[in-house]
Amino acid sequence: MTRVLLGLSGGVDSAVAAYMLKKQGYDVTCCFMRNWDSVLNNDTLGNDTLFDDICPQEQDYNDAKKVADSLGLELLRIDFIKEYWDDVFANFISEYKKGRTPNPDILCNKYIKFDCFLRFAEEKGFDFIATGHYFKRINDKFYKADDRNKDQSYFLCQVSAASLKKCLFPLGEIDKNEVRKMAQDLNLSIADKKDSTGICFIGERNFRQFLKNYIPMKKGKIIDIDNMEIVGEHEGVYYYTIGQRKGFGVGGNRGPYYCVGKNVEKNYLYLTSISNESYLYSDSAIINDINWIKKPDYDDLDITCKFRYRQNDNNVHLHINNDNSVLLTYHQGIKAVTPGQQAVFYLNDELLGGGVIDEVLSNGSNLMAQFDKRVLRKFND
Repeated sequence: MTRVLLGLSGGVDSAVAAYMLKKQGYDVTCCFMRNWDSVLNNDTLGNDTLFDDICPQEQDYNDAKKVADSLGLELLRIDFIKEYWDDVFANFISEYKKGRTPNPDILCNKYIKFDCFLRFAEEKGFDFIATGHYFKRINDKFYKADDRNKDQSYFLCQVSAASLKKCLFPLGEIDKNEVRKMAQDLNLSIADKKDSTGICFIGERNFRQFLKNYIPMKKGKIIDIDNMEIVGEHEGVYYYTIGQRKGFGVGGNRGPYYCVGKNVEKNYLYLTSISNESYLYSDSAIINDINWIKKPDYDDLDITCKFRYRQNDNNVHLHINNDNSVLLTYHQGIKAVTPGQQAVFYLNDELLGGGVIDEVLSNGSNLMAQFDKRVLRKFND
């Protein structure tokens, strides 16, 4: 019998995935991963749960144990706290210090769930791992889930093809309502538990306060890029992201505003009035750190791409450069493409791979450099 180690999180999706695999005849063992320690990692600011009687991760473990017991499955437990810090969180903070906006969920999948966890499973003699991701595998190709509202292919763009081939995804062809109903029919204790949000394995936080644990506050100028006026003072450029629409503390008759950029060296935050969104639009981007799940046969190809999770597919032209970076062009213009985030490539519904957005361009030049040139001409202190 094929042995499968399933990552059981304490949520409804992985619980139903475990049930489905058992029903399909697999020899299923469950495993709960603990990857964050708030006390050890100085996670104090912005953490409303720090002094609760039981921390959220321990509650998740208790929920996972109840599910495993209900399904008659063994539950293992393993900590990857050091690995998560070294491979996911250190990178996360490093990118923020550069003024970029990384995606920790994608890094967690790459380094923890589909690397550390997979190696642990192989060492224990399992044939496959499994997760509750909404993602579809057909033979050795990988596609968006049938439930497009829950599809999580975006978060798997940096996982190697070899690792994906060692994983089963039972939820790829069913929708969330059906998952909920199955959990209710099974009388699982987590049937109505709300979906987890926030940072992967860290959970919900006041995000700005959370970052202050690791990146000191440094106040600086807020500059309206349209009329070149100083309109306020920010707490630290690291705490803001491209496309953000609130939280600037700019009052009076100014705004509302969008964040369009930042200069980390000068500690400037660039805003534009919500009535002038043109500064948010780019027409091309350079993508680095490419992970190909299925590399195209040609260096030039028309595909679709997502630049953030909930975004609709964008029509783009992909060109693979000699250094293996990718140039994406999109003459229709796309709003708030953000350095540090991921561009994820699809051909029809098949996941090709993805990479890190390195430069965002408009009319052939770096969009942020255009802002800097204008601002530094006037404010060069």
